Amino acid sequence: MINPLVSATEAPPIAEAAGWLKPERFGADTPLIDVCQAVPGYGPPESLSARVAGAAAEDATAFYTPIAGIAPLREALADDVNALYGGDVRPAEVLITSGCNQAFVLAMIALAGSGSSVLLPAPWYFNHAMTLGLLGIEAIALPCRPGNAMIPDPADAARLMRDDTRAIVLVTPNNPTGAIYPPGVMAAFLDLAAERGVALVTDETYRDFLPPETGRPHGLFAERDWRRDGLIHLYSFSKVYSLTGYRVGAIVAASRTIAEIEKVMDCVAICAPHISQRAALYGLEELADWRAANRTLMANRVEAFRDAMKRADNGFAIRSIGAYFAYVEHPYQDRSSLDVAKSLAAEKNLLCLPGTMFGPAQERMLRFAFANVDESVMPAIAERLGR
Repeated sequence: MINPLVSATEAPPIAEAAGWLKPERFGADTPLIDVCQAVPGYGPPESLSARVAGAAAEDATAFYTPIAGIAPLREALADDVNALYGGDVRPAEVLITSGCNQAFVLAMIALAGSGSSVLLPAPWYFNHAMTLGLLGIEAIALPCRPGNAMIPDPADAARLMRDDTRAIVLVTPNNPTGAIYPPGVMAAFLDLAAERGVALVTDETYRDFLPPETGRPHGLFAERDWRRDGLIHLYSFSKVYSLTGYRVGAIVAASRTIAEIEKVMDCVAICAPHISQRAALYGLEELADWRAANRTLMANRVEAFRDAMKRADNGFAIRSIGAYFAYVEHPYQDRSSLDVAKSLAAEKNLLCLPGTMFGPAQERMLRFAFANVDESVMPAIAERLGR
């Protein structure tokens, strides 16, 4: 017998989308443009690769790390969070995980049991919804509307919360929409979470790709009693340092919450490999300029995509854009986003994801993850949509 919660979970979208391609139809003049998966289109810097190669020769990197992560990395991330957000995070309030997806899984296991509920911004990151489904936790869709730049409204959250709700999840910059939530909105959500006695879980995987002119992403660490109010902050080293194959992320939370999540982590006994943590540590300590340069690079891609779509006038409308993503409405009244995405793959050699993979009421939307294509490719994307 298979767990019915597993059977009810949809197939992982990335692998499904790859099956739509028809490479035999296209020649060298129509190369594949893949804006499907959110991965960096560049590798780590040579200095990081060299450091990892050297560390691999050390016996210590072949063995287990402490469950909560190596102490230097916890200290360095606490310092990084404090410098960016103006906070007072202590190393003991940092837990290193095997990727940010594992961070989310651990947080949900610690916070919510089967039969409870969690608010997810909709459209939602599909791995979040899949995780909740596998755990028997109901995902309550918190609507993000084009008329509000795809930013959720705390008033909607207050109306949707139930007695069995255990957490509100926010993703900013957002996947799939790219929307960047204003500091005031973030503060209102933390106030609501504190008032209702639930956790506010912020997945900020893409915060290192905010526009260069952006200041502090929000004031939750500096202007609120974040420990009392139940803030849980999730972070990924994988995207910013091109370490997606290394799977290294983190959770920042009050010590008592970290202790409970660490208990869960100890039960499943899956820690980020030592060598992955060493790579992340090198990134924090030595690659500030490289990180800043890629922030500018991504901002340029945002503007290049926006400009190409404006010039093409192809009927597709950007509803939100930022960091890694653009969320685009297609012009076909009688076609689903799944149908349009399949057609773009098979007929135009352009691979993107349909909005239907990101939750309910997304029939007219497509997600473009442009982090893995150069800004010079943006006009070709707009042109293929126009054809």
